[in-house]
Amino acid sequence: MINGKIIKGIGGFYYVDTEKGLYECRARGIFRKNKITPLVGDRVSISVVDEENKKGVVEEIEKRDTELVRPPIANVDKALIVFAIKNPAPNLSLLDRFIVLAEKENLEIVIVFTKVDLDTDGELLGELKDIYEVSGYKVISVSNKLKLNIDKIKEELKENTVVFAGPSGVGKSSLLNEVDKNFELKTGEVSDKIKRGKHTTRHAELLKLECGGMVADTPGFSSLTLDDIDESELKEYFIEFDKYDECRFGSRCIHENEPSCAVKEAVENGDISKKRYESYIQLLNEIRSGKRRY
Repeated sequence: MINGKIIKGIGGFYYVDTEKGLYECRARGIFRKNKITPLVGDRVSISVVDEENKKGVVEEIEKRDTELVRPPIANVDKALIVFAIKNPAPNLSLLDRFIVLAEKENLEIVIVFTKVDLDTDGELLGELKDIYEVSGYKVISVSNKLKLNIDKIKEELKENTVVFAGPSGVGKSSLLNEVDKNFELKTGEVSDKIKRGKHTTRHAELLKLECGGMVADTPGFSSLTLDDIDESELKEYFIEFDKYDECRFGSRCIHENEPSCAVKEAVENGDISKKRYESYIQLLNEIRSGKRRY
């Protein structure tokens, strides 16, 4: 058998990159029987059934280091969460959902705000940095038009396996085209009517970088659910809460209605972003309502 990595999956076919080249593979029926779906990023072993036409079968899937559900991809080291500063305006609730899902998988997170050339006075970027840099995240502002900070994005990608995640129309594919001119990814415009981007990436795919490492350009999303996260668990994925462990109820405190909650006091004192705390409460209530439905 040959070892490799799935770099693309379309219609039940998995494209496995190996030292002997790229093979188009089907997965063994046992995976379907065991309700296992191969993912882009999986390290696999394949058997070759047609060397001339590079056809094979996925026989084994190695244990995954990380696994994201939306986008569905495995074994990434870092998440670059990409949102536009304008056109479309950033949906911070959606941004926080991406952050929670990446934190759950213990990924390194970098937040990228694109189209900063549209923010002529820098006011919008300043507000967003006040929220996310204060919360503990690295924030990079970029402009494809001005070629601003493309080098910083390259540094984040170098020698890593990185997922580019974010809604449609924010410029993920355009940014990747600036990072590596060999990509020539399709790009789309934002609809004037609905103010959302048109999907130009239809599936997750790992792309090799000239600067080393691999990056996954993924389909954009306008909504994300946190169905597999419990309400008592959510607080663990808001990293700015970590240093406030002197709550009266200790680890049982979910920072909502408990008296003498250090997190709520930090919000009142301006040490934790009020918008992030409001987002936490919103997600907490959504998790509860989802559990009630089931």
